[in-house]
Amino acid sequence: MSTVLNNFSNDTICAIATAMSDAGIGIIRVSGKDAVSICDKIYMSANKEHTLINHVPNSIRFGYICDDSKIIDEVMISYMKAPHSYTKEDVIEINSHGGMLVMNEILQLLLKNGCRLAEPGEFTKRAFLNGRIDLTKAEAIMDVISAQNNFALESSRSQLQGKVYSKIKELREKILYQMAFIESALDDPENYDLTGFPEKLRGIIKSVNSEISFLINTADEGKIRKDGIKTVIVGKPNAGKSSLLNTLTGDERAIVTDIAGTTRDIIEETVRLGDIVLHVIDTAGIRDTDDVIEKIGVDKAKSKVSEADLVLYILDSTSALDDEDKQIIDLCKDKKTIVLLNKNDLSDNIKITEDILRMQFSEYKTDKLPVISTSMLKGNGIQELKEAVADLFLNGDIVPKQELYITNLRHKSLLKEAYDSLLLVIDSIDKNLSEDFYNVDLTNAYAALGEIIGEEVGDDLVEEIFSKFCMGK
Repeated sequence: MSTVLNNFSNDTICAIATAMSDAGIGIIRVSGKDAVSICDKIYMSANKEHTLINHVPNSIRFGYICDDSKIIDEVMISYMKAPHSYTKEDVIEINSHGGMLVMNEILQLLLKNGCRLAEPGEFTKRAFLNGRIDLTKAEAIMDVISAQNNFALESSRSQLQGKVYSKIKELREKILYQMAFIESALDDPENYDLTGFPEKLRGIIKSVNSEISFLINTADEGKIRKDGIKTVIVGKPNAGKSSLLNTLTGDERAIVTDIAGTTRDIIEETVRLGDIVLHVIDTAGIRDTDDVIEKIGVDKAKSKVSEADLVLYILDSTSALDDEDKQIIDLCKDKKTIVLLNKNDLSDNIKITEDILRMQFSEYKTDKLPVISTSMLKGNGIQELKEAVADLFLNGDIVPKQELYITNLRHKSLLKEAYDSLLLVIDSIDKNLSEDFYNVDLTNAYAALGEIIGEEVGDDLVEEIFSKFCMGK
């Protein structure tokens, strides 16, 4: 870790740690070497004494926050003495009533008496810089807060418990041992024999890279499970797109009429299918039109398809395929697509069958193309849709298969960097290069893994990570 990061500000900081809205209870957090003395200036016990300085650590007591003789609020005050606190500094937490006016008044009193307003994520940054948590745990804290589904929450908890840290630490130790052996052998060849070492190293590197590869391979699925799937509903007007959105959300989110072209702008909703999250966009019906406003909606629909992870292409199965359908099929050619043949309740009028549709897609889709017969009116086919999504993105599983997933793109990128560096070590072995060449790439792999957990990290990265946190975290 850079020396600049270790010389972070020794100011005593404060911030509102609870949500910025009226609530039953609000918490104002204070951290730093002067936390107790500053809070003592504005705290008065039930006996009308300023005695916080004598407060027993790791306990809580009742009292008042005062501005001179004026009582601002009655509070409960917690005192965590360094190093047994979130930041490993002295920490005071003022539990006040949760009104925004009263919390802001207490915050202003703290600032007036010597505190500085905390930067976004500064409490957690101090926990990291003071060595209480590594960088993966720091990132996991924000992931716990922002988790949108059970998998994201469990994955964040796993990372917070140190499972990613432990695995990366284990891999680094294996690399470090080989680096140290090479250095020792080069410095003291009489006592360290390198005979047969390259082949032995090859086996070790292949084993380490196999573990890294496994972690990399969990990343795409991990991100899908954590962040959800960007999903776009497309089709011609009146195919049932808005009805599908309403069915998925369980609400009349989109207007449904018999008039073609009702939806002219995009509608976005978050939908849960079991433990999978879909970020669904309902688009304007795609067709050729002279209506200027509708045409803008159609162009937006086409643009959203290009950005999607998943396309739900819904067709009115009682209408024959035409050139407009073929335009939509062309839009879907490079995308994971699920086709919904709607209005199966009108079985006497079916004009599009699965076989007819597959023939149209055969030019583009070499892998399996899920085709589901549905009725938005009856609610048929939704369970099959859930299973098709899980099959496309999660290998058919809608619950986690293992404890450790990589869900952070920064981690994935650094794992790939370490993997590539270790491949260069194997390349050097294959070319019969001398052992001192190995350590260059071993060092790069070691550093890349270290950057994941924060043991090899620069100021800019730390600032970027913690700037995404809320003010009081």
